Amino acid sequence: MSRNHKTGAETGFWARLRDVRLWLALFLPGLAVTAGMCFVHWSQPGWLAFLDYKVYDVLLRQRPKPPLSGRVAVVDIDEKTLAEVGQWPWPRYQTALLLGRLKQYGVSAVGMDMVFSEPDQTSPERIRRQLGALGVDMGFTGLPEGLRDNDKLLADNLAGGPFVLGYFFTFDRQDSAAAREGCQLPPPRLTVRRAPGAADRPLQISQAEGAVCPLPELTASGRWAGFFNSFPDHDNIVRWVPLTIGYKGAPYPSLAAATLMRAFGDKGAVLFVEQNPYGGQDMSLRLDLGEMGMRSIPLDRHGRVLLDYRGPARTFPYISAADVMQGRVPQEALAGKIVFVGTSARGLQDVRATPLDQSCPGVEAHATVAEMVLTDRFLRHPIDGWYIELLLTGLFGLWVTVQMMFTRSLWVGASALLAGAGMWWVSAWSMNAMDFHLSPLAPLMALAVNFTLLTFLKFLLEERQKRFIQSAFGHYLSPAVVDQIVAEPDKLTLTGEEKEVSVLFSDVRGFTTISEKLSPTQVVALLHEYLTPMTRLVTEHSGTLDKFIGDAVMAFWNAPLDVPGHPREAVLTALDMLRELDRLNQGFKARYGFEISIGIGLHLGSVRVGNFGSEDLFDYTIIGDNVNLCSRLEGLTKFYHQRLLVTQAMRDAAGEGFTWQEVDRVLVKGKHEPVTIHTLRDGALEGELRDELERWAHGLSRYREGCFREALEIFEALGRAPGGDLYGLYAERCRNYIANPPGPDWVCVFEHTSK
Repeated sequence: MSRNHKTGAETGFWARLRDVRLWLALFLPGLAVTAGMCFVHWSQPGWLAFLDYKVYDVLLRQRPKPPLSGRVAVVDIDEKTLAEVGQWPWPRYQTALLLGRLKQYGVSAVGMDMVFSEPDQTSPERIRRQLGALGVDMGFTGLPEGLRDNDKLLADNLAGGPFVLGYFFTFDRQDSAAAREGCQLPPPRLTVRRAPGAADRPLQISQAEGAVCPLPELTASGRWAGFFNSFPDHDNIVRWVPLTIGYKGAPYPSLAAATLMRAFGDKGAVLFVEQNPYGGQDMSLRLDLGEMGMRSIPLDRHGRVLLDYRGPARTFPYISAADVMQGRVPQEALAGKIVFVGTSARGLQDVRATPLDQSCPGVEAHATVAEMVLTDRFLRHPIDGWYIELLLTGLFGLWVTVQMMFTRSLWVGASALLAGAGMWWVSAWSMNAMDFHLSPLAPLMALAVNFTLLTFLKFLLEERQKRFIQSAFGHYLSPAVVDQIVAEPDKLTLTGEEKEVSVLFSDVRGFTTISEKLSPTQVVALLHEYLTPMTRLVTEHSGTLDKFIGDAVMAFWNAPLDVPGHPREAVLTALDMLRELDRLNQGFKARYGFEISIGIGLHLGSVRVGNFGSEDLFDYTIIGDNVNLCSRLEGLTKFYHQRLLVTQAMRDAAGEGFTWQEVDRVLVKGKHEPVTIHTLRDGALEGELRDELERWAHGLSRYREGCFREALEIFEALGRAPGGDLYGLYAERCRNYIANPPGPDWVCVFEHTSK
């Protein structure tokens, strides 16, 4: 009988928890808060998303940054370039010169984070036509034909080069009306492929209404283009970028994706869609990088990738565009590189905030995507992670609720701090070691809110609780016994007393195997259905429930109060338990498809009974050799194929009215004196049962006299009787002794070497 409680006037919360109103007063609010936090995580309101962003930023800053691949560079239109070349936008021949130089350096691909959507107003031919409208006829002397139109010059440089033009999509219907007119984009170069079993339903990627495109002659020459839209979060920080956007029924690649495809010869790009276990769809962008192998870029349902920034601004090599145009850059700085042309000049306003830097050139988002693909290292926050966060939110909330119900607030606070630190460590480890973003925000909020609320409620409730002993013992003893203990509190001493008691051990056979056939919920329900009536039978027969050991029950009689005739009460309890099990098995067979069997051991002997433990925490229980013997006896029920085994002492003290059958003389593990054990047979000692037991007694006598052949004949003849398993066991012993006769010191005691 396990009871944790305090001494004196200080009352223990475990004991008072038996009060139903107190239980509900803590558990239900904790359950409600936990459910509320799960709902908040499910619905993702704006304030929670904002906090989640900040937690993600902190984790990302702590994430170790791997070395760069060295294959990505940024050609920067910086302040130095504007000072040397002139203000932006340049005449297109300057851009053509920059691209021509990059081609000479042997770059593998160039992505241009800009759009050439308007004709170059500085082209000599366009100036001549504009002046002609004013009546001025201007001619050219010595100007080559190829330099008269800057747009055509740029288009000629784009042809056959590793260049990817930029454009951007628009999403407002009114603003997109003009953008749709005459907008020509290269083929999307993306193929949608669905895994077997994936539902053929529309993708949830962003759908553009229009696009601001490069000039048609540039598109016709370049043939490669990608959008450079970015969608900052609500706090204007760029954490995700789309790698594909839908337009006119087809998915189009981003500038980074298109540049990678161009760098590796367009060996294939697939937008792969597969069904996830939660009924939704997971997407990935699969790029073939030739000798580097296939890359699968994880996308969210909107077609976005989570940016794994390699550092703050200018983490990648920045090369001034002026130095490129003037040939001042070493060949090895650009040869074979994937280059993105962007700008960091303050006046051009292409600056974004990232989790690592509040002022980062927007071109670094494209460079980061390329670096992630080349190194095959991606941050993932898939739907699995979202459900894991939801599960942890519920578990943390329920865990702190249960802790508050059973433990002092101070210890709960300490354990909650440790749990919170552990959750943060798991999130950091998941991001750093597994590249998996697992947000700790909702679980930590459930932990903190539940602890704060329940600490306040527990303080109020403990002020109102005055009962101690009734709550501590009420579920284990009859009301009369509890009343007597309350009247005589001196019984609650640590020293205990020597007393003769009847001890019962019962255990479900093969419970581990049974548990494997059931769900955890069914296992709990099965144990509840079985243990409730069994423990009720103990208390109805004036017994004391000591403890549950998994599916096992330990009980004793004659303590803390004297119970007249307690050996007989113990035997009657065992019989009632077996009858109750037969009734329960009818329901178990119908609900679970199987029956359970138990073994019961009974013994009578002297033990030490009392409260054992420390000054603050102790159990009311029994200890001693006779307790261990009873436990061993219950274990022997499997060996002898009996449901009930009792010692000679219990048989002699139980009184009249029972039909006993001697089973064996044994020496159990850990004991030095043999014990005679018996079982109980159903029915009165008459008729066939009398004849069976008389023949058994005769066979047992011949066996102990060493007449094994005569005993074998008797046991084999009895093998068809109801106790056939026991008789078969003895028949096998006889055969062994016939083949290997025992020595002269044989005392007919069977020694069991295991529990």
